[in-house]
Amino acid sequence: MQNMELEVEENYSSKKKDSHEEYINYNCSFTYYFIKRFVDIICSVLGITFLSPLMLIISIAIKINSKGPVIFSQERVGKHGKIFKMYKFRSMVVNAEDLLCELKNKNEMSGPMFKMKEDPRVTSVGKFIRKTSIDELPQLFNVLKGEMSLVGPRPNLPEEVAKFNNWQKQKFMVKPGLTCYWQVMGRNDIGFEEWMKLDIKYIKDRNTLLDLKLIFKTFFVLFGDEHAR
Repeated sequence: MQNMELEVEENYSSKKKDSHEEYINYNCSFTYYFIKRFVDIICSVLGITFLSPLMLIISIAIKINSKGPVIFSQERVGKHGKIFKMYKFRSMVVNAEDLLCELKNKNEMSGPMFKMKEDPRVTSVGKFIRKTSIDELPQLFNVLKGEMSLVGPRPNLPEEVAKFNNWQKQKFMVKPGLTCYWQVMGRNDIGFEEWMKLDIKYIKDRNTLLDLKLIFKTFFVLFGDEHAR
């Protein structure tokens, strides 16, 4: 865990360019960070409170639909390369990670990520909660804990990050988030390279107004997103 954090920090602090892409300035005002954390806390508390009946219903549906835990936790890479446990409603069979090696040749996503439109590991309830992004709701607890923010680059798996170049690792200078440009602009229809460019673009563009706009746009995703899978 510590080695991962040090490796990532050394890479983006060295500023060695892997490509023609420019490295960006991450400095934001104290006011921005204060407002961002304030919004994170208030919205995550309100979200957990008002959505708790829905989360209870989903939990029961998952339990009835397939054997295994309701919540799936997985190691992801956060700010400064720190590893944390990200929570999701379980949308796959319990041995999904063991079955992944058999599906690697069917990957539909460029780069180190794995995405498959008709993934046989996804349960019937899982298809619904993925389509509506309800599977992401437990991450409100990650936001409340300060491991994530409402808005920020989506967190990656450690094995994916191991294949990132230095420019791509700039995304770890900020907290990962529930939503960002990628989440509202196409999601799985966007290739890996474009995804990384959108993450870096957010870090370059970020301000309070942009964060609020992205939060607002994300509400529409909850009612079904043709790009989600």
